[in-house]
Amino acid sequence: MVNKKLRILAASDLHGDSRLTKKLALRAEKEAVDIVVLCGDLTGFKESKDLIKPFKDKNQKVLILPGNWDSFATTDFLAQLYGVTNIHGYSAVYEGVGFFGAGSASSALGPRSGISERELLSTLEKAHIGLKGIEKKIMLTHMHPSKGISEAIGFRGSDSIRKAVQKFKPDLLLHGHIHETFGTEDRIGKTKVINVGREGVILEI
Repeated sequence: MVNKKLRILAASDLHGDSRLTKKLALRAEKEAVDIVVLCGDLTGFKESKDLIKPFKDKNQKVLILPGNWDSFATTDFLAQLYGVTNIHGYSAVYEGVGFFGAGSASSALGPRSGISERELLSTLEKAHIGLKGIEKKIMLTHMHPSKGISEAIGFRGSDSIRKAVQKFKPDLLLHGHIHETFGTEDRIGKTKVINVGREGVILEI
């Protein structure tokens, strides 16, 4: 018997665009995904009314975390309002696949929130504790790791995110943040690193 693979729709940097979330929710339904992952910068730029509602209207499981445009309080509010999971500092397991994450960004690139490199690493370490014994793992961040493709436009990535990847060796690192490199793929050791972007990507694991 072949084990069923978990299908994921991952996207980031929605910036309050509820029309985009409607489009993503329809895609998730059409592609029969098992879970939707939103890697930060949920708010900003546009009106955020009913931002997560299209996913909940279709009974889709959703994981979110804050970006540098999202306050921690706002992200918690969205999670409570729509009954979704804020994965910042926490873990979750679906169909044998473990997710853990830390949001925000470790530099003052946005007006809403910030987190130090030290806090970022400790948050990822705390989140990973809940995944003991889980072989397949996906790490979720908003910011990009250092020494990768997304540094090409001049914004330094996070050393803490790279260290966490090297320490925990997840199968995937999914992030957003750098708009110019949306959709690009990179590697840290055996970990595939994907800047999932606004249009989102479909993944199987």
